[in-house]
Amino acid sequence: MATNRLANRTRQTLAWITSRGKRFRNWYVDYRFGSIDENAQLGRRGEQAAAQLLRRKGLNVIAESESDRAGEIDLIALRKRPRLIVFVEVKTLSTTRPGHPADRVDENKQARITRAALRYLKRKKLLGIACRFDVVAVWWPRDEPRPTRVEHYESAFSSTVCACSMLPGPQTIRC
Repeated sequence: MATNRLANRTRQTLAWITSRGKRFRNWYVDYRFGSIDENAQLGRRGEQAAAQLLRRKGLNVIAESESDRAGEIDLIALRKRPRLIVFVEVKTLSTTRPGHPADRVDENKQARITRAALRYLKRKKLLGIACRFDVVAVWWPRDEPRPTRVEHYESAFSSTVCACSMLPGPQTIRC
């Protein structure tokens, strides 16, 4: 009898939640995966949308806009099993002109990101841990409250700093 009451109460709760629809879903997504500041600049909003995507994929975002004299890394995420550090470059495009946002990560930008990643790993004493370099492309038209498209490219490029960059897949930096 008690289980029937519990089942009825659960059904009532689910019906109440689904009746609230999109507003509740948006609130839950913001609560669970992080919110997007609508007043922030376009690049910052793109980074927040990318962080939401990474959290949905099960990664823990451990740093945002990490910078030092070697360069800047937009997002640093951690995958626990198997242990992997993911350095993410986010490119946001607000216009409809041709071209892919990820194409803007050229060889010079890749070299700056890998140098900054190496300095980060040395500073945090994490040199023996595997790492990966990803790119997230965000299409966010000027008049839209949310991005129209977000794409995640895993292992978009390999390290250009060490000899270990010749290895396929995630890199283990042991320099």
